[in-house]
Amino acid sequence: MTTSFPMNAGDGPYSYFKNSHLQKEVLDGSKEMVRDAITEKLDIKIMLSSSNTLHIAEFGCSVGPNTFIAMQHVVQVLKEKYHNINILEFQVFFNDHVTNDFNALFRSLPIDRSYYAFGVPGSFHGRLFPSQSIHFAHSSCAIHWLSKIPKELLDEKSPAWNKGLIHYVGSSNVEVVNAYVAQFEKDMEMLLNARAEEIVEGGMMVLVTPFASYVRLMGFFGSSLKDLVNEGKLDESLFDSFNLPMYFPSPEDMTKVVEKNGCFSIERMELTYPKSKLVDEADAKTLMINLRTSLEGLIINHFGSEIAEEACARTILKSEEISTWMKVNYEKPSQLFVALKRK
Repeated sequence: MTTSFPMNAGDGPYSYFKNSHLQKEVLDGSKEMVRDAITEKLDIKIMLSSSNTLHIAEFGCSVGPNTFIAMQHVVQVLKEKYHNINILEFQVFFNDHVTNDFNALFRSLPIDRSYYAFGVPGSFHGRLFPSQSIHFAHSSCAIHWLSKIPKELLDEKSPAWNKGLIHYVGSSNVEVVNAYVAQFEKDMEMLLNARAEEIVEGGMMVLVTPFASYVRLMGFFGSSLKDLVNEGKLDESLFDSFNLPMYFPSPEDMTKVVEKNGCFSIERMELTYPKSKLVDEADAKTLMINLRTSLEGLIINHFGSEIAEEACARTILKSEEISTWMKVNYEKPSQLFVALKRK
């Protein structure tokens, strides 16, 4: 059974819809690589021998607007490549957990879109489509979400009890790291097995995910929660039992799971680096509000709304400290791009 971790719904001040600039940076950073993968590696002429409709799946769509930007880019590149197929049509399937705010998603669908839009609720760790029905699949800022928190982290007597931290990054306990890695491998095995059934031979799947430096920013939320523990406002054991259900894979992690699956060839895998720039306090505050839209639901679910509100507010107030950290770490790899082709 998978657990749902939806982004903040609606269009309020802390909604994902209004605060997903960080995810858009990841998306923008992969656009040319997506274009290259489609242009150089995808050949749909044989796939379309019996139909002129191309099926595209977007996994982890959330509520927009980034998902629409990504899908319009994919459709445009395909149109440019196959401009001689005049009657080519596109179906885009927007997928996310059943608890996702699909109402907000479809209320904001672009009017001038050049594809037919469908919603597909359900976890992408399992089957979602008929066999051999998808030509191109895309996912950005989604596969690092685990299907559930590793059970070893929930047992106080376990060697993987992650005391004092909310994640594996920064932990000196190898058992904690191993628990996260094992859960990621199980989840990716399920995801790849499902996509191997659904994607046509020669079809492609592009996966883009932030790299581990990204999760260190989430550690500032952990430090705010720890401050509340030190002030006696939060029970320490409750804090110690909180862990983020995310694992940010390395190229070695991805290569291992893809090769074990055996159904896909790795056409491109690359760690990318952002352009050099200084990050001021305003940027840091914006980034923390972005992360709040992703984490707030998790924090509320574990600690309650009052603690969540205070922890999030305190974290945003740490913008000077966060800005200093980012200036030092901004040149480190920020995202991993993987292009896979169905054998």
